[in-house]
Amino acid sequence: MDQKECELELKKTLAEQSVFERVFESCLWSSRLIVILAVVFGLFSSFLLFIAGSAEILGSFHDAVILSTLEVEYSTLLSGIIGGVDLYLIGMVLLIFSFGMYELAISKIDVARCSESYHSLLEIENLDDLKNKIIKVIIMVLIVGFFQRILTMKFSTSTDMLFMAISIGVICIGVYFLQQHKKE
Repeated sequence: MDQKECELELKKTLAEQSVFERVFESCLWSSRLIVILAVVFGLFSSFLLFIAGSAEILGSFHDAVILSTLEVEYSTLLSGIIGGVDLYLIGMVLLIFSFGMYELAISKIDVARCSESYHSLLEIENLDDLKNKIIKVIIMVLIVGFFQRILTMKFSTSTDMLFMAISIGVICIGVYFLQQHKKE
């Protein structure tokens, strides 16, 4: 239905509606603006996570290089960097959530769509699109968290090594299927 047909239909509907129905529907439609709270706090949380991720990386660099006696503790450094990346990814989940909720409930982000750097990150048509984008980033968060844990693990038996290898294999298979789903 184009804009003129919609306006004509709305005029007919408004003429047939009671005042109560018109006011109620107007209030009902305006109530979607409550989503702005989720958008604002999602963005705020995302910014905090980006700052915390940067602090994690700087802190691990400081601990591993500055405080050590010329001997860099690579596992500590890598663990801190991976922890920072993990926080960045969770921040991305919140950014995607905020963009998606705004576009689904309030309005399209016109400034972004006119930008040369517009990215498919903002192409969210329905809740399934939003859910799929968030799930993909959450899977990456889980993978990064898994590898962070592996760095600090102490392997005492060959069974531990076998389970780690199986876990990495399962993650690789999962990422493969995720990429296959993306191509379809």
